[in-house]
Parts: sequence; structure tokens; C-alpha cells
Amino acid sequence: MSKHGKSTIKAREVRGAESRTYTLEEAVELVKKARFAKFDESVDVDVRLGVNPKYSDQMVRGTVVLPHGTGKTKKICVIAAGEKLKEAEEAGADHFGGDEIIEKIAGGWIDFDIVIATPDVMRGVGKLGRILGTKGLMPNPKSGTVTFDIRKAVEETKAGKVEFRVDKTSIVHSTVGKVSFPEDKLIENLKTFLQAIVHAKPAAAKGKYIRSMFVSSTMGPSFRIAEDILES
Repeated sequence: MSKHGKSTIKAREVRGAESRTYTLEEAVELVKKARFAKFDESVDVDVRLGVNPKYSDQMVRGTVVLPHGTGKTKKICVIAAGEKLKEAEEAGADHFGGDEIIEKIAGGWIDFDIVIATPDVMRGVGKLGRILGTKGLMPNPKSGTVTFDIRKAVEETKAGKVEFRVDKTSIVHSTVGKVSFPEDKLIENLKTFLQAIVHAKPAAAKGKYIRSMFVSSTMGPSFRIAEDILES
């Protein structure tokens, strides 16, 4: 039997009946038990919402600082001027600068995971829309990446701040840690993320808001969270 086949059988044995639902604690325990990849897999969450994102008043978007981070170090690029560049350096930004950074990105350089910019340089940053926009890296006030408080933005990102946004299929996807994290830390991250989704509920959303939630690892099976937990 192939290694892939053995892994699939192991995953099915851990998950059991596909129709079963789990508490957050049970799901996290099983995600850790079902690991079979040689690398430290991410723990992911998928939440299906009762909204229609094609209507602007039903868009769900926000940010949340996970108490224990995601386990992934993000390279931060700050575009600013004057004293804000010093602030970026002191806060731990990986790259920082003004027009020279804009020109560098325009030339094809994208050695970063997130861009934070001050409002006064957005005219220049706006010219990078075709490059940054297609990769989901364009700074936006709603995600806290267009701000004069550079120190806070950089420090929160380093601490585990993640941005979430409902996609066209009404699902929010996010990473909430690594399989190597202790169970209690993964559970706390999941609860914090779920609370952020609830707080982001648009006023126009009608009926059942959180339809379903699944927790999984990068290569492992997914575990559906019980509805009574989502409604509590």
C-alpha cells in the first residue's frame, strides 16, 4: 500500500463518521492526532456565513489579533515618510521607505507578506494597484494597514494579527496556528477568531448568520463544529 493510501486510511479512522460534529476541544485534539505530514502543518478554519457578499451591505471583513499568533512570521513592508520611517524601524518592520520603495515594487520586487502605509503616501502607493491589488497586498484603512499609527500596526501584525474577508462563496478562510501548538492555545485562537466573525456581522444579514464551521490541518481531514457551539 502506498504511503498516501496509509495516510488516507489513518485520517478516515480518526475522523470516523463524516456526518459527526465536534466541540472545539474535540476538533483540535483530532486535528493534532490526524497529522501525518513531515512538516508543521497549519491549522485552518473555514466558516460559511448566511450572507450574500455581492451586496456591499452584507460584506464581512475585519481583523483580529490572535492571542497566540499563527506560527508564521510575516515580512512587513512599511511605506511612509519622515519620522514614521524611524517608527517603522523601531517597531520591527522588515522593509521601510518612501518613493524608493514604491519604485522598487513597481519594478517587480515583492519580498514581503504585508504592506502598511501612512495616508499621506497613498497617492503614490495607489499607482501600485495592479501589482499589489492582484496579490491582496494593497493597504486598506478597513484592515488597519493605512494608518499613521505605524508602531501599533507593525507590532500587532508581528503579534499575530490576521485579516479575514468573506469570499464570493460566502466562506471565510483563515489560519489560526500550527499543529505543533498546545491544544489550549489553538482553542483560544479559534474562540477569538469566532468572536471576531460574530462581531463583524453586518446589520443587513438576515436569518442564521453562521451556517457551518470546519477545522482542519493543511494535509489532514476536516472536522465540523457542532451547531450549538456556533450559536452560543
